[in-house]
Amino acid sequence: MSEPSLIPSLPQSIDPLAPCPHGRYDDHLVSVLRAEPPGGGAAGPGPVVRTDHFCLAERGHRIELTHWLPPDQLDNDVAGLLAEELFAPGWLSGVEIFERVFTGVVRSCVDDPLLAWCTFYGNTLARVRQCWLPPGAATDREHTTIGELAPVYAHALQLIPAGQVLDLGSCFGFLPLLLAERPANTVTASDLSGGTMGLLSAVAAARGLQVNTLVCDAARIPVPDGWADTVSVIHLLEHVSPDHGRAVIGEALRVARHRVVVAVPVEDEPTAAYGHIRTFDLRQLGELGDSVGHHCSVHEFHGGWLVLTVG
Repeated sequence: MSEPSLIPSLPQSIDPLAPCPHGRYDDHLVSVLRAEPPGGGAAGPGPVVRTDHFCLAERGHRIELTHWLPPDQLDNDVAGLLAEELFAPGWLSGVEIFERVFTGVVRSCVDDPLLAWCTFYGNTLARVRQCWLPPGAATDREHTTIGELAPVYAHALQLIPAGQVLDLGSCFGFLPLLLAERPANTVTASDLSGGTMGLLSAVAAARGLQVNTLVCDAARIPVPDGWADTVSVIHLLEHVSPDHGRAVIGEALRVARHRVVVAVPVEDEPTAAYGHIRTFDLRQLGELGDSVGHHCSVHEFHGGWLVLTVG
């Protein structure tokens, strides 16, 4: 890494629905502005770097990011663009900075807060479905963030049967929204972030869907034993330590009446921009399954899967 990363200060919670000025987002760490595509030299004085989609500068102790993404490109592939162009090369670092600039890109594209996020969710889910089309009909998104996650969502939908579902570590909650579209499912999403769960509730209501939410640590779920038919743990374990992960699986087994469905990415190195702190292979998943004393199966499909049968 040839340049020092810009370092965040003390964390403050992100309000994804807070009012913003036209075309920009500001908080105590970052400013994100939407502008017309640059024509020639670097935009603004003192840029750190300019990429295909972003111009990064430092103004005092604040990161200033300019982008030229139109609303029709506002989807979860923005995460991949940020990771590839700014975080992988080391221009920016840290999960909190990633979340703030990501929020800033979404909020600076559309003035109305809820409409901005509904645009983001609507575009993302539409492009997930495009990835599900038969070969030849699908658009070429295989190596994008959405293209990598679309088969994971499809496989989770196959493994999660009808009934009450609790999804742990839901983040934006794309899978809970897809589950809620099926009339046979009653869906609860959960995450540590109250702001993200509030956003998911608002977007679900705007889409005419019922998604209940819980703000909690996945290792301490405030529901009774056997509360859900199925508990899904999709791309969560790579974000937590081994001890925390075992506690998450223990809680999932306590809450599930019938099945726990676990998925993890298979990576050579943890993707730090996304908050990954460890990697998995099928052997490690199998050892985790064997350690909990329930019937389990392990397989690979766009990552590793562990299915635990309860009862």
